[in-house]
Amino acid sequence: MSDNNDKVLLITGASSGIGAATARAAARQGFRLALCARSENKLSALVQEIGEAQAIALLVDVTDYADQQRMVAEVIKRFDRIDAVFANAGTGGEPGGFSDAPVESWKKMVDVNILGVAFTLRATLEEVKKRHGHVVLTGSVAGRRTLAGSMYSATKWAVSAIGYGLREEIKGSGVRVTLIEPGMVDTPFFDEPKPDVLKAEDIARAVVYALTQPAHVDVHELMVLPTPPLENAD
Repeated sequence: MSDNNDKVLLITGASSGIGAATARAAARQGFRLALCARSENKLSALVQEIGEAQAIALLVDVTDYADQQRMVAEVIKRFDRIDAVFANAGTGGEPGGFSDAPVESWKKMVDVNILGVAFTLRATLEEVKKRHGHVVLTGSVAGRRTLAGSMYSATKWAVSAIGYGLREEIKGSGVRVTLIEPGMVDTPFFDEPKPDVLKAEDIARAVVYALTQPAHVDVHELMVLPTPPLENAD
C-alpha cells in the first residue's frame, strides 16, 4: 500500500458502477482520487465515504474538451500531479441496429465513448508523462467480438484501437497503457438487474491489479468475463 501513497488517480465516469467501485478499491490501496462525472450528488456522497483528505469531486462533461481541460487544471491545483488516468466514462445505445435505431443514440455514443476518451487522453497525457504514469481505458468484450447491428460495439472497437494506438505513440515514455475489457456487468448502465453477470467490484479489482504492478510489468489487456453457469446444476 505504501508504494501508492500520494499517487493521484483521475477517474471519469466515477459516480457509479465500475468507476465508483474502482474509486473505493483504489482508495484502500492508498491512491488519492480525482472523481469526475456529471452527477454532483453521487460524487459528493462518494467523496464523503472515502474522505475529503483523499478524494475530490469534479463535475465534468467528457464530450466537452474545454471542460476536461478545466478538470485537469483543478486536479493539478489540488494535488499538483496526475499519476494515473482511468478513462472509464461511457454510455449505451438503443435497440434497432443499423436498420432502425435512432441516430441520436449513435451520436451520443460516439461523443461519449470515443471522443470523450480521446479528449481525456489529450487533456491528461502531458501530466501523466511527467510521472511516467499509467492510462487505463474501459473497453469491452463488445470491442473484441462482432455483435449484430451494434453501434455500441463499434464504439468499443474504437476504444480498443485507441488503446493500441496510444501505446505505440508513447512507447519509451515510461507510461503504461491498459485496456480493461469486461463482459456484462451489473451496473446502472442497464435498466434492470442482470443475473449471472459480473459485479462492478470484479472489474475494480482488475483495474487496481494493473495499476499496482511494479514498474517493469506492463499489463496490456485484461478481458474479464463471468464464469459460465454450471450445466445440469441441481
